[in-house]
Amino acid sequence: MRPVSLTSAFALITVATLGLTACGSGDAATNAAAPAAARNDKIPTKDVVSAVTEDPASAKLLPAGVRENGTLKIAVSVGGNPPNSLYLPDGKTVVGQDIDFARAVAKVLGIKLDQEVASFEAILPALDSGKYDLGTGNFGVTDERRRTIDFVTYINDGQGFAVRKDSDLKKVTDLKQLCGLNVATGAGTTFEATLEENKKVCERAGKPAYEVKTYAEPSAIWSSLQQGRSDVVMSTINGLRYAVAHQEGLKFLNEFHRLDVGFAFKKGTPYAAAFRSAVNRLIADGTYARILAKWGTGPSAINRSQISPPEIKD
Repeated sequence: MRPVSLTSAFALITVATLGLTACGSGDAATNAAAPAAARNDKIPTKDVVSAVTEDPASAKLLPAGVRENGTLKIAVSVGGNPPNSLYLPDGKTVVGQDIDFARAVAKVLGIKLDQEVASFEAILPALDSGKYDLGTGNFGVTDERRRTIDFVTYINDGQGFAVRKDSDLKKVTDLKQLCGLNVATGAGTTFEATLEENKKVCERAGKPAYEVKTYAEPSAIWSSLQQGRSDVVMSTINGLRYAVAHQEGLKFLNEFHRLDVGFAFKKGTPYAAAFRSAVNRLIADGTYARILAKWGTGPSAINRSQISPPEIKD
């Protein structure tokens, strides 16, 4: 399939994913520090998954009923922050780093994934109800989420900031630096939670509070920044770097807080051990590195997959 420009992809996302959003240390002052793939104006379409073969040892860890049925239902949040997930020009085909990892794990386990697109904020509650067996959407592993959700980690991403190039902000190391500003972010994300939980830092510092502006559509987040309705965007590190590399007049500020990212399951899931084994198999056979290289997210590599590790504190 012919690669397309991200500008076209964002336009398609706006039309095709109304109401959808996606979530999840070092410094980078500008988009010059963006990964190689992010500097390219094309959506990567290289096949890095089809050659993956089943691993009997990993597959054996699945419940017998799943091995017999051969299918699990996965909810996918699309369009929040490429390179995690986005639509190709047909408006139907979903691609992205999350999708490649899900497909690769399924091949290791010898199963198929019945994929359904769902809104980011709806996926975690739907896991508890049994509507889906698992979900993906760059879900950051937090202690709050671990109370009701099990995770199997596959990358390390986290929180960061981006601004217009004419912004006076140089680096955000303390949320007090946001006081008096309008901060745009995705609805139902860890970014919204972090911002809301820390609003009082401005009051304690005797400064006007920052205003949190949440959006369900990723295109609306960037429009608010470009048009001056927002002063800064808080989102995923990988997503910010990818986005500023494809939009004029923006710059990535810095990483703020790292988080492990994982497949999400209902608490007490019987699938976690199998998925962890599958991710570790992909790390061992080189498929994992090829997926990261495809999407330009090498710095997000992990050494091994874990089940619901404690939230990273830094």
